[in-house]
Amino acid sequence: MTDATPADPSGTPAQPPIAGFRILAQYVRDLSFENPRAPDSLRLEGKPQIDMGVELNATGRPDGLFEVDLKLSIKAATETTPVFHVELLYGGLFQLQGVSEQDIEPMLLIECPRYLFPYAREIVARATSDGGFYPPFMLDPIDFAGIYAARMQQAAQKAGAA
Repeated sequence: MTDATPADPSGTPAQPPIAGFRILAQYVRDLSFENPRAPDSLRLEGKPQIDMGVELNATGRPDGLFEVDLKLSIKAATETTPVFHVELLYGGLFQLQGVSEQDIEPMLLIECPRYLFPYAREIVARATSDGGFYPPFMLDPIDFAGIYAARMQQAAQKAGAA
């Protein structure tokens, strides 16, 4: 009995699996689009002010898989009136493989959302387009590594204050 990686039939040692993940499913959990001043909001003069919020959540499941949720909240308004409000909760089911314990959280909160983002972006664009806005609202890329770093810094400050 050895701890060595077994050789493949060609006689070369088998390589350990490369760290990464598999996307098993992607889905919309919740989608809300509000256009409270339609049709007047469709003839908007100038550019509205955009307020965007991003939330990330990852949850382990008993079967060893992980659910990752990307929540986007986008509000557009002029100085005096709301234009539209989109809320999207987009999720994915992931299987991690060969990921060290210390890398699980960054993988779930940085890399997995990076793969979910283009699909969430398309859903937001389609919702605003279907709401009568042209051009549709296109989300700029999101710095998930920056969000994660800010979250870790906030947790460290909270732990230091305790």
